[in-house]
Amino acid sequence: MKSLVVYYSKTGVTRKAAVAISRMLGSDIEEIVDLKDRSGIIGWLTGGGDSCLKKLTNIKRPKKDPSKYKLVILGTPVWAFTLTPAIRTYIAKKCCRLRKAAFFCTNSGSPGNTFKAMQELCGKKPIAALSLSAKDMRSGGYFDMIRKFVSKIKNKEAKK
Repeated sequence: MKSLVVYYSKTGVTRKAAVAISRMLGSDIEEIVDLKDRSGIIGWLTGGGDSCLKKLTNIKRPKKDPSKYKLVILGTPVWAFTLTPAIRTYIAKKCCRLRKAAFFCTNSGSPGNTFKAMQELCGKKPIAALSLSAKDMRSGGYFDMIRKFVSKIKNKEAKK
């Protein structure tokens, strides 16, 4: 199965999960780069505000075309109980022709409405979804959770 993991990560936590998923699936991987400065307290505040208001942002032009993949796995940190402006922008501009999608997020306790928003933007119900808390990521428990997520993806694909 030709698949692509697409993610945004401000602090590296979502990147860590994306790399693990990509390696387990043998997927290509693409990091989305937000061109807006999200550093410091001002970046944190505007990031949360932009997420809450469902704003798009300027992102670096992605190198990989998601329409060339059978499955695209989208990953984002949760900001203000929803997806980041960078992933919202990527989905809005690139995901109109996805065949299949799966979602994952990293969060401090709750995915909020992240997966619902991603599904609405993609127009696709995910074949699998994974929410990883900060505690999971710190403890190393995330690895088994990712393994189960990947197994679910592989099982759904094997049934086709």
